[in-house]
Amino acid sequence: MNKEVFEAFTCGRLAVPGKNIPFEQIAWSKHPTFEGVELKHMITGKETDGQFSYHLVRIAPGKAIKNHIHETQLETHEVIAGAGVCINDGAELKYETGVISIMPAKVPHEVVAGADGLYLFAKFMPALC
Repeated sequence: MNKEVFEAFTCGRLAVPGKNIPFEQIAWSKHPTFEGVELKHMITGKETDGQFSYHLVRIAPGKAIKNHIHETQLETHEVIAGAGVCINDGAELKYETGVISIMPAKVPHEVVAGADGLYLFAKFMPALC
């Protein structure tokens, strides 16, 4: 697994005009619903007038973001490290480093981490939070 890539990414920074925020300064938070899932909210709707939000996601080995939908958000996943499976609109997609998946609004989806865990860069438009 290329966990080193993920760890390097977590030490990155948000660089936009007028802002330079090291990701190390952003705390991990437990997902409010799914056990074994943690989020680092890199940029939220508060900073983007609700237009989009970006999040680092780490899912512990064998844990899952269970089946759900987002009523208004398009969601994308970029797999940074680890492996797992995403069920996207009923189709089973193998998740491995370098895979990008897109879930339009109102499309059911779930993600299950493999034995080494799963590390994602998730984006929401409009913002999730």
